[in-house]
Amino acid sequence: MRTTLLLAGLYLVAPSFRLSVLASFRPTAVPPSTVQAPPGTDIYVASLTRAGPALKVGAAVNLTARPGYDNQPFFSPDGKSLYFTSVRGGQSDIYRHDFGTRTTTQVTATPESEYSPTVMPDGKHLTVVRVERDSTQRLWAFTLDGSAVKPILDSIKPVGYHAWLNADTVFVFVLGSPATLRRAELAHGTAEIVARDIGRCISLVPGRRAISYVQRDSAGGTIRSLDPVTGSSTELIRLPEGTEFYAWTPNGEMLSARGNELLRWRAGDKAWSPVASFPEPGLRRISRIAVSGAGDRVALVGEEPAP
Repeated sequence: MRTTLLLAGLYLVAPSFRLSVLASFRPTAVPPSTVQAPPGTDIYVASLTRAGPALKVGAAVNLTARPGYDNQPFFSPDGKSLYFTSVRGGQSDIYRHDFGTRTTTQVTATPESEYSPTVMPDGKHLTVVRVERDSTQRLWAFTLDGSAVKPILDSIKPVGYHAWLNADTVFVFVLGSPATLRRAELAHGTAEIVARDIGRCISLVPGRRAISYVQRDSAGGTIRSLDPVTGSSTELIRLPEGTEFYAWTPNGEMLSARGNELLRWRAGDKAWSPVASFPEPGLRRISRIAVSGAGDRVALVGEEPAP
């Protein structure tokens, strides 16, 4: 049963959104030997420092350094730890790495699978995308020590990703054909569609009451900002070719990647500028990116090199 739930979580959030594959999947329909394992990925962390307008990136350290799926990094608000999703023994759970002690601790340990850890605005809870026993994907709240509390949005599903605007409003990526971005109000349990055919990366824009997302198109996608009050959106910059992901720094810059290069965009720029390149074989193709709240660390997800 755990393998089936894991497959649901991974396939539903895949770029191709092959919902028809899941609709026809049954635990007895596919022999165990043909089940597709999640891709092997590792999480690297590097320091960020500034010298005037220049952004310097330190050496990348592999925090996970093990075979298997380690992904979806999220820094704690104080920057002292990093939450992430890890698949171990066929099960997806949330883990936390403490930078001070250099230790990694398992946070959730449930029969279900949990993905996309995010610290809630209250600083006392995590929200995760939970793949429940019937393969339903909903947003759940957990305590920071890993105890399940309740679904945040009982009727909104299947949720793939999310970003908090404030304690009352969360923006969710809801799977479908096409995938939609929805503004959910906790007090009312409503989820209004505000954009369609979006990418997987949504984020709070630092210093502004706005959310950013990726508007997909045939050539890739464009990052846009959304005003939650007026509902109007503004084009910021096209994503670099070959990636779906970006992250904001606390001073309002964006980081993305192209291959093993880390790129930067600032308001007013017409193109991305290279910041650093990484020689590590595991960072030949950088995907997800996260930046600490103080802007002094960046987490990078890379594919494990072929043996």
